[in-house]
Amino acid sequence: MTGLRHRLAHEAAALALGWQFLTRVPLPVAVRFTPGRMAASQAWLPAIGLAIGAIGAAVLAAAAALLPIGPAVLLSMAATVALTGAFHEDGLADTCDGIGGGPDRAHRLAIMRDSRLGTYGAVGLGLVLALKATTLAGLAGLAPAALVAGHGASRASAMLVVMTSAYVRETGTGRFTARGLGRRGPLLVGAATLAAAMILLATAGPGGAAAGLAGLALGHVLARGLFERQLGGYTGDCLGATQQLSELGLYLGLLAWT
Repeated sequence: MTGLRHRLAHEAAALALGWQFLTRVPLPVAVRFTPGRMAASQAWLPAIGLAIGAIGAAVLAAAAALLPIGPAVLLSMAATVALTGAFHEDGLADTCDGIGGGPDRAHRLAIMRDSRLGTYGAVGLGLVLALKATTLAGLAGLAPAALVAGHGASRASAMLVVMTSAYVRETGTGRFTARGLGRRGPLLVGAATLAAAMILLATAGPGGAAAGLAGLALGHVLARGLFERQLGGYTGDCLGATQQLSELGLYLGLLAWT
Protein backbone atom coordinates (compact mmCIF):
# COMPACT_ATOMS: atom_id res chain seq x y z
CA MET A 1 0.00 0.00 0.00
CA THR A 2 2.85 2.37 0.84
CA GLY A 3 4.45 1.54 -2.51
CA LEU A 4 1.22 2.36 -4.34
CA ARG A 5 0.87 5.70 -2.55
CA HIS A 6 4.47 6.53 -3.39
CA ARG A 7 3.87 5.63 -7.05
CA LEU A 8 0.71 7.73 -7.24
CA ALA A 9 2.49 10.66 -5.60
CA HIS A 10 5.32 10.34 -8.12
CA GLU A 11 2.89 10.34 -11.05
CA ALA A 12 0.97 13.31 -9.64
CA ALA A 13 4.23 15.24 -9.30
CA ALA A 14 5.26 14.27 -12.83
CA LEU A 15 1.87 15.43 -14.16
CA ALA A 16 2.21 18.74 -12.31
CA LEU A 17 5.71 19.29 -13.67
CA GLY A 18 4.46 18.49 -17.16
CA TRP A 19 1.71 21.08 -16.76
CA GLN A 20 4.25 23.68 -15.62
CA PHE A 21 6.53 22.76 -18.52
CA LEU A 22 3.85 23.08 -21.22
CA THR A 23 1.79 25.97 -19.86
CA ARG A 24 2.15 29.30 -18.11
CA VAL A 25 -0.72 28.63 -15.73
CA PRO A 26 0.59 28.47 -12.13
CA LEU A 27 -0.41 25.66 -9.81
CA PRO A 28 -1.70 26.31 -6.29
CA VAL A 29 0.91 23.97 -4.80
CA ALA A 30 4.68 23.86 -5.21
CA VAL A 31 6.14 20.76 -6.87
CA ARG A 32 9.74 19.84 -6.13
CA PHE A 33 11.81 19.44 -9.28
CA THR A 34 13.95 16.35 -9.74
CA PRO A 35 15.50 15.13 -13.00
CA GLY A 36 13.63 11.84 -12.64
CA ARG A 37 10.27 13.53 -12.22
CA MET A 38 10.97 15.83 -15.14
CA ALA A 39 11.84 12.88 -17.35
CA ALA A 40 8.69 11.08 -16.20
CA SER A 41 6.55 14.14 -16.97
CA GLN A 42 6.92 13.82 -20.73
CA ALA A 43 4.64 10.77 -20.81
CA TRP A 44 1.86 13.05 -19.52
CA LEU A 45 2.33 15.72 -22.20
CA PRO A 46 -0.28 14.29 -24.65
CA ALA A 47 -2.88 14.17 -21.86
CA ILE A 48 -2.03 17.78 -20.96
CA GLY A 49 -2.42 18.55 -24.66
CA LEU A 50 -5.99 17.26 -24.52
CA ALA A 51 -6.66 19.73 -21.68
CA ILE A 52 -5.09 22.59 -23.63
CA GLY A 53 -7.23 21.68 -26.63
CA ALA A 54 -10.34 21.60 -24.43
CA ILE A 55 -9.62 25.13 -23.24
CA GLY A 56 -9.18 26.25 -26.84
CA ALA A 57 -12.44 24.53 -27.79
CA ALA A 58 -14.29 26.28 -24.95
CA VAL A 59 -12.98 29.67 -26.09
CA LEU A 60 -13.98 28.85 -29.66
CA ALA A 61 -17.50 27.82 -28.67
CA ALA A 62 -18.00 30.93 -26.54
CA ALA A 63 -16.62 33.26 -29.20
CA ALA A 64 -18.62 31.60 -31.98
CA ALA A 65 -21.83 32.35 -30.10
CA LEU A 66 -21.15 36.06 -30.64
CA LEU A 67 -18.85 36.29 -33.65
CA PRO A 68 -18.36 34.73 -37.10
CA ILE A 69 -16.26 31.60 -37.23
CA GLY A 70 -13.10 33.34 -38.50
CA PRO A 71 -12.59 35.70 -35.55
CA ALA A 72 -13.74 32.97 -33.16
CA VAL A 73 -11.02 30.63 -34.44
CA LEU A 74 -8.36 33.34 -34.12
CA LEU A 75 -9.42 34.08 -30.55
CA SER A 76 -9.24 30.37 -29.75
CA MET A 77 -5.75 30.12 -31.23
CA ALA A 78 -4.69 33.22 -29.32
CA ALA A 79 -5.91 31.59 -26.11
CA THR A 80 -3.89 28.41 -26.62
CA VAL A 81 -0.80 30.38 -27.67
CA ALA A 82 -1.09 32.52 -24.54
CA LEU A 83 -1.68 29.40 -22.44
CA THR A 84 1.49 27.71 -23.69
CA GLY A 85 3.61 30.82 -24.19
CA ALA A 86 3.97 29.94 -27.91
CA PHE A 87 6.21 27.10 -26.75
CA HIS A 88 5.80 24.81 -29.78
CA GLU A 89 5.42 27.67 -32.25
CA ASP A 90 8.85 28.91 -31.19
CA GLY A 91 10.28 25.43 -31.78
CA LEU A 92 8.80 25.32 -35.28
CA ALA A 93 10.26 28.73 -36.16
CA ASP A 94 13.71 27.83 -34.81
CA THR A 95 13.69 24.52 -36.70
CA CYS A 96 12.78 26.26 -39.97
CA ASP A 97 15.54 28.83 -39.44
CA GLY A 98 18.16 26.20 -38.64
CA ILE A 99 17.31 23.76 -41.41
CA GLY A 100 16.77 26.50 -43.97
CA GLY A 101 19.80 28.62 -43.17
CA GLY A 102 22.52 26.26 -41.97
CA PRO A 103 25.04 24.80 -44.44
CA ASP A 104 25.98 21.95 -42.09
CA ARG A 105 24.87 20.28 -38.87
CA ALA A 106 26.93 22.47 -36.53
CA HIS A 107 25.67 25.68 -38.09
CA ARG A 108 22.07 24.44 -38.08
CA LEU A 109 22.22 23.67 -34.37
CA ALA A 110 23.82 27.05 -33.66
CA ILE A 111 21.13 28.91 -35.62
CA MET A 112 18.41 27.01 -33.77
CA ARG A 113 19.89 28.28 -30.49
CA ASP A 114 19.66 31.91 -31.68
CA SER A 115 16.61 33.61 -30.16
CA ARG A 116 16.24 35.94 -33.15
CA LEU A 117 13.58 35.11 -35.75
CA GLY A 118 14.88 34.70 -39.30
CA THR A 119 13.20 34.66 -42.68
CA TYR A 120 12.71 30.89 -42.83
CA GLY A 121 11.25 30.82 -39.35
CA ALA A 122 8.90 33.74 -39.99
CA VAL A 123 7.63 32.30 -43.26
CA GLY A 124 7.26 28.75 -41.90
CA LEU A 125 5.47 29.82 -38.74
CA GLY A 126 3.25 32.28 -40.59
CA LEU A 127 2.17 29.69 -43.13
CA VAL A 128 1.41 27.05 -40.49
CA LEU A 129 -0.62 29.47 -38.34
CA ALA A 130 -2.53 30.73 -41.39
CA LEU A 131 -3.28 27.19 -42.52
CA LYS A 132 -4.46 26.20 -39.04
CA ALA A 133 -6.76 29.22 -38.81
CA THR A 134 -8.34 28.74 -42.24
CA THR A 135 -8.64 24.98 -41.82
CA LEU A 136 -10.35 25.27 -38.43
CA ALA A 137 -12.70 27.89 -39.86
CA GLY A 138 -13.54 25.48 -42.67
CA LEU A 139 -14.30 22.73 -40.17
CA ALA A 140 -16.93 24.96 -38.52
CA GLY A 141 -18.94 22.76 -36.14
CA LEU A 142 -16.24 20.09 -36.04
CA ALA A 143 -13.56 22.58 -35.01
CA PRO A 144 -13.97 22.23 -31.20
CA ALA A 145 -13.55 18.46 -31.32
CA ALA A 146 -10.67 18.85 -33.77
CA LEU A 147 -8.92 21.21 -31.36
CA VAL A 148 -9.11 18.75 -28.46
CA ALA A 149 -8.00 15.79 -30.57
CA GLY A 150 -5.37 17.79 -32.43
CA HIS A 151 -3.65 19.20 -29.36
CA GLY A 152 -3.57 15.81 -27.67
CA ALA A 153 -2.60 13.57 -30.59
CA SER A 154 0.03 15.98 -31.92
CA ARG A 155 1.89 15.87 -28.62
CA ALA A 156 1.74 12.08 -28.78
CA SER A 157 3.30 12.45 -32.23
CA ALA A 158 6.14 14.46 -30.70
CA MET A 159 6.63 11.77 -28.05
CA LEU A 160 6.93 9.17 -30.81
CA VAL A 161 10.03 11.06 -31.95
CA VAL A 162 11.41 10.74 -28.41
CA MET A 163 10.74 7.00 -28.44
CA THR A 164 12.31 6.33 -31.83
CA SER A 165 15.04 8.93 -32.38
CA ALA A 166 18.11 10.33 -30.60
CA TYR A 167 18.57 13.64 -28.81
CA VAL A 168 21.54 15.43 -30.41
CA ARG A 169 22.47 18.13 -27.88
CA GLU A 170 24.43 17.88 -24.66
CA THR A 171 22.23 20.53 -23.02
CA GLY A 172 18.94 22.29 -23.75
CA THR A 173 15.30 22.36 -22.70
CA GLY A 174 14.72 18.99 -24.36
CA ARG A 175 17.64 17.28 -22.61
CA PHE A 176 15.38 15.44 -20.18
CA THR A 177 13.77 13.61 -23.11
CA ALA A 178 17.06 11.81 -23.79
CA ARG A 179 16.24 9.49 -20.89
CA GLY A 180 13.29 8.16 -22.87
CA LEU A 181 9.74 7.53 -21.73
CA GLY A 182 10.32 4.41 -19.68
CA ARG A 183 8.04 1.38 -19.62
CA ARG A 184 4.88 3.22 -18.59
CA GLY A 185 5.42 6.01 -21.11
CA PRO A 186 4.00 4.28 -24.20
CA LEU A 187 0.91 3.30 -22.20
CA LEU A 188 0.16 6.90 -21.18
CA VAL A 189 0.94 8.25 -24.64
CA GLY A 190 -1.17 5.52 -26.22
CA ALA A 191 -4.09 6.23 -23.89
CA ALA A 192 -4.09 9.92 -24.83
CA THR A 193 -3.89 9.02 -28.52
CA LEU A 194 -6.80 6.62 -28.13
CA ALA A 195 -8.83 9.33 -26.39
CA ALA A 196 -8.14 11.71 -29.28
CA ALA A 197 -9.18 9.03 -31.78
CA MET A 198 -12.41 8.35 -29.86
CA ILE A 199 -13.25 12.07 -29.90
CA LEU A 200 -12.83 12.13 -33.67
CA LEU A 201 -14.80 8.92 -34.06
CA ALA A 202 -17.69 10.28 -31.98
CA THR A 203 -17.87 13.62 -33.80
CA ALA A 204 -16.69 12.91 -37.35
CA GLY A 205 -17.40 9.20 -37.73
CA PRO A 206 -15.02 6.45 -38.85
CA GLY A 207 -14.11 8.19 -42.11
CA GLY A 208 -13.36 11.49 -40.44
CA ALA A 209 -11.33 9.85 -37.68
CA ALA A 210 -9.29 7.87 -40.21
CA ALA A 211 -8.69 10.95 -42.36
CA GLY A 212 -7.67 13.07 -39.39
CA LEU A 213 -5.23 10.46 -38.08
CA ALA A 214 -3.83 9.93 -41.58
CA GLY A 215 -3.19 13.67 -41.79
CA LEU A 216 -1.54 13.55 -38.38
CA ALA A 217 0.75 10.75 -39.56
CA LEU A 218 1.62 12.67 -42.72
CA GLY A 219 2.51 15.74 -40.65
CA HIS A 220 4.69 13.57 -38.41
CA VAL A 221 6.56 12.13 -41.39
CA LEU A 222 6.96 15.58 -42.96
CA ALA A 223 8.40 17.00 -39.75
CA ARG A 224 10.89 14.18 -39.33
CA GLY A 225 11.93 14.49 -42.96
CA LEU A 226 12.61 18.14 -42.27
CA PHE A 227 15.08 17.67 -39.43
CA GLU A 228 16.28 14.10 -38.89
CA ARG A 229 18.53 13.74 -41.92
CA GLN A 230 19.89 17.25 -41.40
CA LEU A 231 20.64 16.84 -37.68
CA GLY A 232 21.02 13.10 -37.16
CA GLY A 233 18.26 13.17 -34.53
CA TYR A 234 16.11 15.74 -32.76
CA THR A 235 16.29 18.72 -30.42
CA GLY A 236 13.62 20.28 -28.24
CA ASP A 237 12.81 22.67 -31.09
CA CYS A 238 12.25 19.71 -33.40
CA LEU A 239 9.64 18.32 -31.01
CA GLY A 240 7.82 21.65 -31.27
CA ALA A 241 7.96 21.47 -35.07
CA THR A 242 6.62 17.90 -34.97
CA GLN A 243 3.74 18.96 -32.74
CA GLN A 244 2.79 21.89 -34.96
CA LEU A 245 2.93 20.01 -38.26
CA SER A 246 1.13 16.97 -36.83
CA GLU A 247 -1.64 19.17 -35.43
CA LEU A 248 -2.02 20.93 -38.77
CA GLY A 249 -2.02 17.59 -40.57
CA LEU A 250 -4.90 16.33 -38.45
CA TYR A 251 -6.97 19.42 -39.23
CA LEU A 252 -6.22 19.21 -42.94
CA GLY A 253 -7.05 15.52 -43.10
CA LEU A 254 -10.33 16.11 -41.33
CA LEU A 255 -11.20 19.02 -43.61
CA ALA A 256 -10.32 17.00 -46.74
CA TRP A 257 -12.72 14.29 -45.56
CA THR A 258 -15.55 16.73 -44.88
